[in-house]
Amino acid sequence: MTILRARTAPTLAVVAALAATVAATGTALLAGPAAAAQGCRVDYTPNQWPGGFTAAVKVSPGDTAVSSWTVTWTYAGDQRVTNGWNATVSQSGTTVTARNVSYNGSIPAGGATEFGVQGTFATGGGAPTGFTLNGVPCNGAGPTPTGGPTTMNPTTAPPTTAPPTSAPPTTLPPTTAPPTSPPPTTNPPAGCAGAVLCDGFENQTGSTPSGDWTVVNPDCAGAGTAIIDTATTHSGSRAVRINGAAGYCNHVFIRSTKNLGSVGSVRYGRIWVRHTTAQPTDHTTMIAMADAADGNKDLRMGGQNGAMQWNRASDDATLPEQSPAGVAQSVPLPTNRWACLEFMVDGSAGQLRTWLDGAAVAGLTADGVPTHDIDGQWYNRTWRPQLTDLKLGWESYGGGADTLWYDDIAVGSSRIGC
Repeated sequence: MTILRARTAPTLAVVAALAATVAATGTALLAGPAAAAQGCRVDYTPNQWPGGFTAAVKVSPGDTAVSSWTVTWTYAGDQRVTNGWNATVSQSGTTVTARNVSYNGSIPAGGATEFGVQGTFATGGGAPTGFTLNGVPCNGAGPTPTGGPTTMNPTTAPPTTAPPTSAPPTTLPPTTAPPTSPPPTTNPPAGCAGAVLCDGFENQTGSTPSGDWTVVNPDCAGAGTAIIDTATTHSGSRAVRINGAAGYCNHVFIRSTKNLGSVGSVRYGRIWVRHTTAQPTDHTTMIAMADAADGNKDLRMGGQNGAMQWNRASDDATLPEQSPAGVAQSVPLPTNRWACLEFMVDGSAGQLRTWLDGAAVAGLTADGVPTHDIDGQWYNRTWRPQLTDLKLGWESYGGGADTLWYDDIAVGSSRIGC
């Protein structure tokens, strides 16, 4: 990445000469905070499945702070963006334009912010190219800047309002970038030490989970099994493998024996998960947490209609709603690779948020304000959860079978990250 270093202050003579040039030619110097340095970078991290995709887009202006931003790129194939989050996104032909929203326009020098897009395709066409930030080519593209100031006609110059002097925007992404495929398989991810539960299953000595975990069958025992696996791991030498069978009576989970009620009203979770079979149309569950405020019924994370969803066992409410528009706001869990799944449940505010590989998933967000197709059904009654445990495994309510692995699990009162 090209890094632009701060220039030394110009002499009074140079300043006077530049001022005279502006007066004589009417050409404005591009010094406004909406400009971007040639050292800017736009990182596009896709998650693709047959016919659809999401992408996390990280915007880094380099050595020049910006007070507003517009990012563009060009698709090589027939990709079409259908929606976005943390940005206003539009598409014309193969060119996509994303503009900041009210709360994330300011990015300090050396800082970054992140937004996401979701879309469809018929045949695809490879990675996008031609990234720009406020009209300036990024990722090393475009001409190398010279020692003199850049000029631009004032009719096309970005806004020049002064940047805020307050702290960086509150929408900065996690300090670690989303993992590329495949994620690292050496040491466990950092940032776990402060969690109440932090387990990579390395202390498991037998073939069946024990000690800090116990195998449970919520309804009835059947073909589903849980074992300690040494062949497929995210880090270290052990992970838990769930052989998830189809059919209602094959439910199998491992349940943490730690007292997770001590986490408090705000719970963050980080779970590395890998599975083999695309999520089916039928309802399935892979994570469950008992809710003491809801008759100890489970808050469940799984899938339905081919994408991830949250489900409330007490009334079968789903997040997002299972309309086509609602399901389109979620994403499938990728197959045959390790994925970092994070969630936050705020019991006092009745809110829920979800991240996949560091990118927020719009359809898996309950923000306290009912929104049709997303959390309208979720808020059909007051929801103030008090979660007490953590269960990882497989429930199928139809024909779905899957093989899953879990590793590097963490639960705490602040975001742990991937």
